[in-house]
Amino acid sequence: MAQRKPVCLVIGAGSGIGGHVGKRFAEGGYHAVLCRRTDDEGLTRLVQDIENRGGTASGRILNAARENTIEDLVSEVEHDIGPIEVAVFNLGAQIGDRQLADTPYKTFELGWRLAVFALFRLATALTPHMLERGRGSILVTSATAAVRGNAGQHSHAGAMGGRRMLCQSLNAEFAPRGIHVVHILVDGPVESPDTLGKVVLGDSGYQKFLEENGRGKDRIIIPAELAESYFHLAHQHRSSWTHELDLRPFTVLPCWNH
Repeated sequence: MAQRKPVCLVIGAGSGIGGHVGKRFAEGGYHAVLCRRTDDEGLTRLVQDIENRGGTASGRILNAARENTIEDLVSEVEHDIGPIEVAVFNLGAQIGDRQLADTPYKTFELGWRLAVFALFRLATALTPHMLERGRGSILVTSATAAVRGNAGQHSHAGAMGGRRMLCQSLNAEFAPRGIHVVHILVDGPVESPDTLGKVVLGDSGYQKFLEENGRGKDRIIIPAELAESYFHLAHQHRSSWTHELDLRPFTVLPCWNH
């Protein structure tokens, strides 16, 4: 029986960070399992792009807030595709700027469910497999809101702060047992039409922002370059593991401290 490829599971594989991280791991010899909540056509294009470059990938439409979806996904991938050596948790919980009075209970709770509870569920389902193999990496995308709460960011800051503390607790339990958990604080704007475009700035604002800060100026994070950091983190020697990484463009002061 042929040996199965190691799997990089990406939960939150949109057109920005998640999709580019999936591409990088596929280039590095992994089978990329790419999951996103909507846009089946975009997901198909992403899988085809990886295959056209000589890699292997498969896509899943996944509602991570729904009961048992993450647990069933992990079981299916481990049984049918291959061992999940790297899991990239890239679900966003950004709803834009909303004052407290404009943030319904349901919206606040959904941010927690996507940012924290879904990560808890992933870890619960996946760590037994990784412990059996004695290795594995869980790479968690986070944001400035994990370390600084601003006006209009009640839901996002509450969710990201919880995500950061959960990563620290997972590290305390599982790092000594061979599982590398990394909290990746993306402290700056990312070239992503899904998040920065649709959710934060809108299409016209996003295009203007790209013209002023984009490629050649390097004042906005380029997802393909960011993906190199994710790949490096998953392959660090265990004597020198990074547990939290703080990333931003070279011209940007730390947003959490200014």
